[in-house]
Amino acid sequence: MIARFLFDGVVRAGEVHGSSIEADGRAYEIGEVELLPPAEPSKVVCVGLNYVLHAKELKMDLPTEPIIFLKPSTAVIGPGADIVMPPSSNQVDYEGELAAVIGRRCRYVPAGEAEDYILGYANFNDVTARDLQRRDGQWTRAKSFDTFAPLGPYVVEADPSSLAIETRVNGRVGQSSNTSDLIFSIPELVEFISGIMTLLPGDVIASGTPPGVGSLSAGDVVEVEVEGLGVLRNPVVGVVEPSDQNRLS
Repeated sequence: MIARFLFDGVVRAGEVHGSSIEADGRAYEIGEVELLPPAEPSKVVCVGLNYVLHAKELKMDLPTEPIIFLKPSTAVIGPGADIVMPPSSNQVDYEGELAAVIGRRCRYVPAGEAEDYILGYANFNDVTARDLQRRDGQWTRAKSFDTFAPLGPYVVEADPSSLAIETRVNGRVGQSSNTSDLIFSIPELVEFISGIMTLLPGDVIASGTPPGVGSLSAGDVVEVEVEGLGVLRNPVVGVVEPSDQNRLS
């Protein structure tokens, strides 16, 4: 189980053991550090419509090949960081997902060898400005706002084939499913995506969301929990005007 964290102004990475992280020859208590996204992707490759029951929920045919899109690295935040509502959207939705983190350069990798290229797995939230997605007819703007790709808290070795996945808002369950309902498995996604683009160490494949997607409001706390991967918890904050955002950056 791997974590990245900030302590005393320095970014570190190490192995999680219980309530501490071993790095640089010492143990850091998780409660005394700021957890960061456990990976630094050059890109996040997301998959749309990849759960059987989600496709049925939307009354859509199952895709015959993966539907993919990208999120920029600037959208990635870690556990505990704020999801910021953009001023241009009136409907921001959560989408809890299982993410695979790439461990080594990956190009034209067959599904049978995919696990050799995966560092581990993490919780992911494909936050989406749903009204903008409907308005634009494509997904880039709706999916790409800063803070719209929460990831973490850790990267964990796991068998991704049958893991319970749940998304909660203020403790209320919105999504409850299992990765066994995926239309395209993680190895199949690695083969498909690496046949299109080179995946670099730290890159993330977000495997799609199950049924039960819903809206977020300022003041909410959203949690994504995939079995064995910890809990990704992020508060939601209100609109930050561009001038204020510039001062914060």
